[in-house]
Amino acid sequence: MSLAVAFQMDPIESINIDTDSSFMMALEAQKRGHRLYHYHPRDLSLTGNKLTARVREMTVVRQRGAHYTLGEAKLVDLSTMDIIMLRQDPPFDMAYITSTHLLEHVQPKVLVLNDPAEVRNAPEKIFITRFPDLMPPTLITSDKQAILDFRAEHKDIIVKPLFGNGGAGVFHLKPDDENLGSLLELFTQLYREPVIVQRYLPEIRQGDKRIILIDGEPAGAVSRMPQDGEARANFHAGGSAKKTELTERERAICAAIGPVLREKGLVFVGIDVIGDYMTEINVTSPTGIQEINRLDGVQLEAQLWDAIERRRAAA
Repeated sequence: MSLAVAFQMDPIESINIDTDSSFMMALEAQKRGHRLYHYHPRDLSLTGNKLTARVREMTVVRQRGAHYTLGEAKLVDLSTMDIIMLRQDPPFDMAYITSTHLLEHVQPKVLVLNDPAEVRNAPEKIFITRFPDLMPPTLITSDKQAILDFRAEHKDIIVKPLFGNGGAGVFHLKPDDENLGSLLELFTQLYREPVIVQRYLPEIRQGDKRIILIDGEPAGAVSRMPQDGEARANFHAGGSAKKTELTERERAICAAIGPVLREKGLVFVGIDVIGDYMTEINVTSPTGIQEINRLDGVQLEAQLWDAIERRRAAA
């Protein structure tokens, strides 16, 4: 059955087709005969209880420099879509939160993935605190003295913005580093939210593992290796991809969180694991499909669409 699939995402012209997961999702949907549409969050309008967007019909092809075509913009009632893919990148700010509220107006008639209410309620660095036994020692606060006390206890620490992404603004501070005060002053100027502080995990040198879960089940993983002299392993921060397999501990982590993800309609999720600890649960627009595909010879986008179509059929 051909489905109408709208992608709410960043400008299609700006993506890197060699790394972007949304691109792979669109390619697979197109391969299955589904009709694709593209729009930006700013294209949304709510009149009463009717949600509309100016959408463009989209086709995609794996050809650098010519990877998409878009039709003329037209105003459509989003309740006429079968599936809406919520795929714009953070920042997870009030604009992002507003779009999740708007998308709830087309549910349950339209299958929105990931579920917008649950995305709103599951910021990457806060959602993980529901699983305290699986994460490293963590502090979320604006209280400078609490941060100093945490550092006195754990020595090496990581400080990062609560709603950052892609490794931006992540700092590793050693016990003798004198920049903590200045860093907290800077964060106060840049952000209104608390900061998140975690015990530094030296296992990062062996990789920050991104594990993809599809409908609560682990589907694949890749180790993101930090560059020399770098505390961040994120691909956006220059980390490199290395083939890996799941450890017994990592399978236990997936088994613990999987039922919660399924219940909340969080179908496509990427978790980050360093050593024995989960450090983030990414539900907004997780990446990693292409790196895992290349290293493991799989097609995660096909597994993902199998799960999406099952959900749509059961709705």
